[in-house]
Amino acid sequence: MSYEAIRLEFDESSRVATITLNRPDKLNSFTRAMHEELAAALGEVETNGARALVLTGSGRGFCAGQDLADLDFTPGAMTDLGELIDAHFNPLIRRLQSLPLPVIAAVNGTAAGAGANLALACDIVLAARSASFIQAFVKIGLVPDSGGTWFLPQRVGMARAMGLAITGDKLSAEKAESWGLIWQTVDDQELAEAAARLAAQLAQQPTRAIAAIKQAMRAGTTQTLDEQLDLERDLQRELGASHDYAEGVQAFVEKRAPRFEGR
Repeated sequence: MSYEAIRLEFDESSRVATITLNRPDKLNSFTRAMHEELAAALGEVETNGARALVLTGSGRGFCAGQDLADLDFTPGAMTDLGELIDAHFNPLIRRLQSLPLPVIAAVNGTAAGAGANLALACDIVLAARSASFIQAFVKIGLVPDSGGTWFLPQRVGMARAMGLAITGDKLSAEKAESWGLIWQTVDDQELAEAAARLAAQLAQQPTRAIAAIKQAMRAGTTQTLDEQLDLERDLQRELGASHDYAEGVQAFVEKRAPRFEGR
């Protein structure tokens, strides 16, 4: 499939897929067409043998959220934001969270509104030192969506989450790292290489185990300890019968690097 609003690249040697949001003149803000292309690209990622995914933006921004020009503001016929979220943003966030491979957000500039929460929906967030995160919703009379009210309190605590959401203030990448909102900040010129290097490293890991780690970590935010202990048991039983577990143990015994296959 050919794309206009995004770019999809796949490195056969590293088995790393890269999706670049590609509307730089609009700070890569979302339109319905871009949502459809991104959904199709994620489908390709799931079927083309990719073992890690990098999500980034072109130009000076990562993603500015929803493109307001793609909405209808005609009195009596205004776009139903609930329908828009239900059709596009929520499925995107759920899909990123459930992808059975590691997903890295390489935040190259402004991440605002749903764009900020798109980054937070990824498993690991790297950000350029000049990047920033803005819960801009309140500036136009809205509530953080795309998981913002779920991600923020869990990562930075209620006081900071509430402050970010109510003020809509810009949060620098370095402060986002110090607060625990993201994994790491790197110099601007090093971002693409750092993301590619991390993705290539993760692509060599037991991706089936990574998928299980994602499942368990996220389940732990809503389950009781007893429920979580049972889930850990069940996942461990399943992984204990996998090729990668046997390979990891054998490699350890033989004092060599393991050759994981994600099965």
